Amino acid sequence: METKPAIQFHDITAAAYRIKKGVKETPLEKSLKLSAMLGMEIYFKKDLLLPTGSFKERGVRNALELLPPEQKKKGVIAASAGNHALALAYHGQLMGIPVEVVTPETAPLMKVSQCRNCGAVVTKHGSNLEEAKQFATIRANEQQLQYINGYDYPPILAGQGTAALEIIEQLERLGKTADAVVIPVGGGGLLAGMAVAFKHLQPQVEVIAAESEECPGFSESLKVGRPSYVSPKPSLADGLAVPLVGTNSFATAKDKVDKCLAISESDIAIAILRLVEMEKIVVEGAGATGLAACLSGQLDHLKGKTVVVMLSGGNIDTTVLGRCLERGLAADGRLVKFGVLISDRPGGIAGLTQLLYEQHVSVKDIVHERTWLKTSIFFVEVDCVVETTDEEHALRLKNALITRYGAASVHWGGWSYTGDWGGVLSTHHDHLN
Repeated sequence: METKPAIQFHDITAAAYRIKKGVKETPLEKSLKLSAMLGMEIYFKKDLLLPTGSFKERGVRNALELLPPEQKKKGVIAASAGNHALALAYHGQLMGIPVEVVTPETAPLMKVSQCRNCGAVVTKHGSNLEEAKQFATIRANEQQLQYINGYDYPPILAGQGTAALEIIEQLERLGKTADAVVIPVGGGGLLAGMAVAFKHLQPQVEVIAAESEECPGFSESLKVGRPSYVSPKPSLADGLAVPLVGTNSFATAKDKVDKCLAISESDIAIAILRLVEMEKIVVEGAGATGLAACLSGQLDHLKGKTVVVMLSGGNIDTTVLGRCLERGLAADGRLVKFGVLISDRPGGIAGLTQLLYEQHVSVKDIVHERTWLKTSIFFVEVDCVVETTDEEHALRLKNALITRYGAASVHWGGWSYTGDWGGVLSTHHDHLN
């Protein structure tokens, strides 16, 4: 039996009134720089500026407001390792509702600590979110707690849809109407709620879902017409790594989504980098996936049109942010790794560093390797990581290296220290001296 849509438009308008005192309106701002770069009129809906750093507060507040008085005294429970847990703990504390959060053993310590600081009871159980969810369900039955699913509980979906109402009203104040809205999708709660609102009020708006290609749960579900399990791989957009799209979310969204795009890790990394450099805001991988869709070249039909991009969350660990920025620089052609075989006689390294100086690149790392080569002992492999201004600059460096040392002696991307150079020495001997 096919599941019917879990919410209607009136559920969203009721949620908007219900959460008004607890969840502030978030900014909708045009990005001048990215609009010029992409040839679209880009507006960012900045839900990452909510107190706990994500859109999850909308649905959580609505769900808690709807609890009967007796249940508010008993409390609620959820399985989450991230933004849903933070939102539930924060608003539970504000409303005086006991909150218990079950996280996997691998949950980020920072988020666990933040939940406890908001007064939530945090229990660690299982190696993944599914095991944590099973334990939380048992706890809910034993302790008479209301289990609140972060992406499939109907009041959650209705609350998330309030973001669309704000966008429509904010654009109207500017005399604008959206041509398209790009929404990250993992479990599907945000997509479902916003799609209902947009298709009811402005059915001409193109609703575009953006998912990580490492966990394409929504697109796979669309293919078979029902929620379909996928095995998620590690991703920068870890908040979207939901193995099974919500049943209610899918039933609500499937006929209202115009396009679903799978986004690569490199595009997500570049999106995080662009937002830091151009917008001066830090966005987590899941929150940047909407912009990554615009950067990926899959939305060129929207050039010249008004596009709203959800920046859904900004909770990213500092160490992960550093790795994301480096990955973004590499994907953008601004952080380059190469290996080159040079003479191990005096002046060999000096010649290489002189070339790098002449090409105006900044050396970030350099490794000198003799031991593991299968070449003459009079040659050495040098691996370098350098910073360039852009892809064109990197290409000029590559051509300069090939001109100096020969194509067979230069490997763009670095060596593995075990390569067999074969006839490189005899063929390119002149280059290596």
